[in-house]
Amino acid sequence: MSNQREQWGSKIGFILAASGSAVGIGNIWKFPHMAGQNGGAAFTLVYLVCILIVGLSIVIGEFVIGRRTQLSPVGAFEKLAPKTGWKWLGFLGVGSAFVILSFYGVVGGWILKYTYISITGGFANLSNNPEAAGNVFNAFIAGTWGPIFWQVIFMAICVWVIIHGVRGGIEKWSKIMMPLIVILLVVLAIRGLTLPNGMEGLAFMFKPKFEDLTASGVLLALGHSFFTLSLGMGTMITYGSYLNRKQNLLNSALWVIFLDTFIAMLAGVAIFSTVFALGADPAEGPGLIFVILPSVFPQLAGGSIWGTLFFFLLFMAALTSAISILEVVTAYFVDQKGWSRLKATLLFGFVITIVGVFCSLSLGGGINITSFLGMSFFDFMDYLSSKYMLPIGGMFIAIFILKKWGVNQFMDELKQGMDKSFLSKQLITVLFWIATTVVGFIILIEVLDVLFGINLIQ
Repeated sequence: MSNQREQWGSKIGFILAASGSAVGIGNIWKFPHMAGQNGGAAFTLVYLVCILIVGLSIVIGEFVIGRRTQLSPVGAFEKLAPKTGWKWLGFLGVGSAFVILSFYGVVGGWILKYTYISITGGFANLSNNPEAAGNVFNAFIAGTWGPIFWQVIFMAICVWVIIHGVRGGIEKWSKIMMPLIVILLVVLAIRGLTLPNGMEGLAFMFKPKFEDLTASGVLLALGHSFFTLSLGMGTMITYGSYLNRKQNLLNSALWVIFLDTFIAMLAGVAIFSTVFALGADPAEGPGLIFVILPSVFPQLAGGSIWGTLFFFLLFMAALTSAISILEVVTAYFVDQKGWSRLKATLLFGFVITIVGVFCSLSLGGGINITSFLGMSFFDFMDYLSSKYMLPIGGMFIAIFILKKWGVNQFMDELKQGMDKSFLSKQLITVLFWIATTVVGFIILIEVLDVLFGINLIQ
């Protein structure tokens, strides 16, 4: 099977594809508003520390498992731990990918819609009027057919890319989109910093105010550092499975983390410099992207151009992540069931889109199958994956390496492709135990809060 398995065409292609998986709307949508609400640079500093301590070890762990087995998550754990229950960790990864893409595709549709609105000059009458922008956004996502139309287009693009395979689809388009993302962010950041008072955004991002950072903010930074890297859902295992043994996995993991973090920082600079220059609220929250910025861009000279560039950038970031998520599901049916890539992608692209339709309709379209839980189906799928499925998956990957597969076997595979290794067995063991403890603490806090109303973090 491994001899016939498709592989990445180049080292840079793999790094850009894996970075593209990590670089999603979480970097450009969630990170800026979380930083804005939790002390700016203080939050950023904690986030960076968590990325290095927790994120790096899990990224390397997933790459190693994928390359060693040349299989997607379920097959990978079956191969390394045959006739055990560890294969269910692989199923958890595939299930997480399915759940996440169902609502991620909905947000991708929103982004496409806003790109279209900006191109056609639709932001002009929202200038300096966040309330009107909020009404437009709320009316759109609460609609029935409009959001579904744009969601279907977004998902169709994802399916089209995945059908063309690893080299001809994922790698080819990642090589195009990732450089474009960086270029557009640099242009937007320079534009923001050259506006009057734009430098205040830079100070907000990089001058720590620890008095504004609460314990819950630290926990939020910890959680986001984990989720932004696409960990715990088998994406990096799947991408690692298309590698040959000449690839330096530590070097690749560091590049992925660097690009993911660099783009998050650059997005913060681009957004906050513009927000401060025009007197908007940097702590606005999730509405910062879809409510505040549409009311800000028309105030700039050439505002429709800047708005279009920004939402096109956001679309590419969403797409690079979405294709990696769909690849996890596709690879499972190709590897384990022997399906063709075309059949697996079309069928499950369709099924995920249908589930996404119910996510969209739960926001105001008249159908909410989780109303008995007091939340929309969209929020439920987001909550289920981000609060439970991903952290549990990441934690058990570390436990699997420590307790089942063994650090010695892990180190043997990791050292393949490395000229020199400064990583010792002891250091790797410590890093995985830290990751396990930290993520386990996050899960414990969530469970205590939900089941018993005990809030350990204020």
